[in-house]
Amino acid sequence: MADLSVKVCGVEFNNPLIAASGTFGFGMEYSELYPLEKLGGISCKGITLTRRDGNPVPRVAETPSGILNAVGLQNPGVDVFINEDLPWLKKQNTVIIANIAGNTPEDYCAMAEKLSETDVDMIELNISCPNVKSGGVQFGTSCESVGAITAAVKKYCKKPLIVKLSPNVTDIASIAQSAEANGADAISMINTLTGMRIDIKSRRPIIRNNTGGMSGPAIFPVAVRMVWQVANAVKIPIIGMGGISSWQDAIEMMMAGATALQIGTVLFTDPYAPIKIADGMNEWLDKNGIKSVSEITGTVKPW
Repeated sequence: MADLSVKVCGVEFNNPLIAASGTFGFGMEYSELYPLEKLGGISCKGITLTRRDGNPVPRVAETPSGILNAVGLQNPGVDVFINEDLPWLKKQNTVIIANIAGNTPEDYCAMAEKLSETDVDMIELNISCPNVKSGGVQFGTSCESVGAITAAVKKYCKKPLIVKLSPNVTDIASIAQSAEANGADAISMINTLTGMRIDIKSRRPIIRNNTGGMSGPAIFPVAVRMVWQVANAVKIPIIGMGGISSWQDAIEMMMAGATALQIGTVLFTDPYAPIKIADGMNEWLDKNGIKSVSEITGTVKPW
């Protein structure tokens, strides 16, 4: 059988399939279905410096070929994660990525410093959060703000630092280059696209937050295009995500330039999807005489 293992920033994954942040919690519920070592890794639910209860409901709505969510980063806070969730996670024999979110640079830096002293393998910087010190503009929407938050966190981060890019920008390649220039060890992309649904009876948005992040198969072609653009603009590894639902999608995303992948929304309809995708990739690699999955990264041949 082909070798499905991949390496990102010196961290070894037994396969390229990582459970995406916000779709897998801290893995405990899924561990009742299969051993988590069958995954390449887990990007844990987004963690903030202190506990957050999230947005008021309704905060999830269906869309054609996807879902819209504005959960609002409900989580117990970084200290509870470190003391209660991480010890269990480290027994699961898979790579653990801590996803951090905040509203000020100080929030991010404090979490990076705390988590650097723990057993997490990598830290993922969620920059799709509003920077309250800059009037609520998201950290990830300009080269300047991405560069500034990446550089600030890098000073406190002793683990490989992944910067998770928002697709809600005009030039994602320039954003990625700014992250790379300011110390990012890897890029993960794409985060959700901003969307909205309206209840035509009440004339109110279905989601109480009015807008939310759209994910699922509908955004897959956008994600492939953006991964390809960024792969041609940076030298650091890319963890590709955005609507991956099948082994064919996974191979396509890696051909576009991804070294590893995150699988998210599909888990809500099929929790066994990562296992099925890994099996399908292995079969395809064997059929095509490819010894290692890493060989297909960036092999697309543009016209």
